[in-house]
Amino acid sequence: MGRVFHIQTGVTMDPLISPIVSDFESEEQAASYDRWFRAEVQASIDDPRPSIPHEQVMAEIQVLMEEAQRRYEALEASNKDCTAAPD
Repeated sequence: MGRVFHIQTGVTMDPLISPIVSDFESEEQAASYDRWFRAEVQASIDDPRPSIPHEQVMAEIQVLMEEAQRRYEALEASNKDCTAAPD
């Protein structure tokens, strides 16, 4: 494995020495991603809509996950009924 680019520090380093290795194949890819990411963060900061509290988002996601789990369990139960051996 050759030297790799570390996006947080902008330094090219030996991956055998560094515990942090970039997922990018080149400095150009890392820089492109960094520009995109910074633009996304700035767009979020500039968004005039009100922020949603973390606790609210987590509660909404929990409800969605519980609903999905119930649907999955109902489907699994339905599939077991279809594959059960006849009496």
